[in-house]
Amino acid sequence: MLRPATDDDLVPMRSWRNHPQVREVSLTQHEIGEQEHRSWWERTRDDPTRLVLVYERHGIPSGVVTFFDIDHAARSAWWGYYLDNAGLGERGELLPAWMEIQRQAVRHAFGDLGLRVLEGEVLERNEAVRRFNRRNGFEEVSRDVREIDGREVAVWHVRAVDDSERPTT
Repeated sequence: MLRPATDDDLVPMRSWRNHPQVREVSLTQHEIGEQEHRSWWERTRDDPTRLVLVYERHGIPSGVVTFFDIDHAARSAWWGYYLDNAGLGERGELLPAWMEIQRQAVRHAFGDLGLRVLEGEVLERNEAVRRFNRRNGFEEVSRDVREIDGREVAVWHVRAVDDSERPTT
């Protein structure tokens, strides 16, 4: 289940985001401090071009989905997500949660948000996510190299398009 994030979610969200395995596959890899996280939340929570959702698995908050650069007129947005790797790992639920959060987020984007185009980015070395993205209808549309924490890192721009409204011939 996905639900809107609240102020009460800030502490666990930051903890999950700072997990070493999450940081390793993120575009921002430094450990996020409390003030940086709070400032991000203050800018984000009332921004109509952003949406932060908490993923709950079996009633337990277990991850975060973010939609940003939401353009309702163009019916497009960018997105990302991360999980409570430590908690889900302890419960033996990390892999099924990873599969479920992405499916729920894509359904939310194309259903509840009414988007037609969903964009994202994934590190080239994150082959597991790249494969899963392809299975879920994402296409790798371009690749660039960026500096992340002093290293050059290849990043793929991915896109999924909801063609369900296209008339069939």
